[in-house]
Amino acid sequence: MDVQGFTAAGFEAVAEVFARNFERYGDVGAAFAAYRDSEPVVDLWGGTADPATGRPWYGDTLQLVFSGAKGLTAACVLLLIERGLLDLDAPAARYWPEFAAAGKDRITVGEILSHQARLPGVQAPYNTEELLDHEHMAKLLAAQAPAHDPRAGFIYHALTWGWLIGELVRRVDGRTVGAFFAEEFARPLGLDVWLGLPDEQHHRAATALAGPGVLQPQAEDDDPLLVLTRNPLLTPDAPALWNSAAFRRAEIPAVGAHVTASSMARFYACLAQGGELHGVRVLKAATVELGRREMRRGFASLWDAPMAYGAGFELRTELALFGPPPDTFGHAGAGGSRHGAWPGERIGFSYTMNLTRAEFPDRRPLDLLDALHDAVQL
Repeated sequence: MDVQGFTAAGFEAVAEVFARNFERYGDVGAAFAAYRDSEPVVDLWGGTADPATGRPWYGDTLQLVFSGAKGLTAACVLLLIERGLLDLDAPAARYWPEFAAAGKDRITVGEILSHQARLPGVQAPYNTEELLDHEHMAKLLAAQAPAHDPRAGFIYHALTWGWLIGELVRRVDGRTVGAFFAEEFARPLGLDVWLGLPDEQHHRAATALAGPGVLQPQAEDDDPLLVLTRNPLLTPDAPALWNSAAFRRAEIPAVGAHVTASSMARFYACLAQGGELHGVRVLKAATVELGRREMRRGFASLWDAPMAYGAGFELRTELALFGPPPDTFGHAGAGGSRHGAWPGERIGFSYTMNLTRAEFPDRRPLDLLDALHDAVQL
């Protein structure tokens, strides 16, 4: 594999692992980047962005990172908290009165951020066009009653998290999450990160591919909670939607980000250093600390895995999905992408790829993070 990019002195082993991912794990196109002390120490890319045309993966190739978007959206909420426009402990209905319907008047902003809202799926029927309509999906959730199944008290809200949080942002600020992130984070920090990809940027997007076992046939199920939590983005025909112009331009706060690994690493490097990078401050250090303060930890029985959350960010569990350091935080994306910060090492990192895989845990990002950690310790 012809790997492009660079590594700083002492980080050469990361490039070896990156190249090996193509041979050992079948990566098609991918990128990995890391910043330390505000400067890039790893910026690698290689492979094919679009197998149908043979288009190579370039340094500025954009990749859909699915739930990697949640970390970006969480930062928007934290900035609104910092400005006194949202309160973690306040009922969401204070800002969104319609949300109080059907017994949701006491659900707090913090509970939504930490996947405790008991709204892990949308009960009302909807079509693909409606799925991409934020206001429509938020309206459906505002009318829906919370699930009474005890397991729903702490369960991953894969898509609904974004419609809920996105509507809170819109109610208190007036901007969509995509516009808010662009103006408050992407432009000041110079990030090639998009929540809602403009049409003129679509040509840079890699084609997202589904590996074996990723897509889930919608078979009948006797468990109502499993039915409620079925992800419409993992159905057998979903890849056509992932790569459609309509999906790319839709500002889906939970799963709609297109990014370069370098820019995502830069974003998390900023958070790793308390919200400031190269003299540009986007969050106060205390606000970043609030975002990674543990709000809920436990075992998600439906997914048979441990979960730990701060204010929207995933925190370290015994699976160490964000690398060895104990203070890691960030957010993973469906199928393998991984983005996060190591505050103690002043590191921000990102792994993006176009081949989604069903294996759990996915060794591709873990091997890279192990190599990165070894390099940092030298």
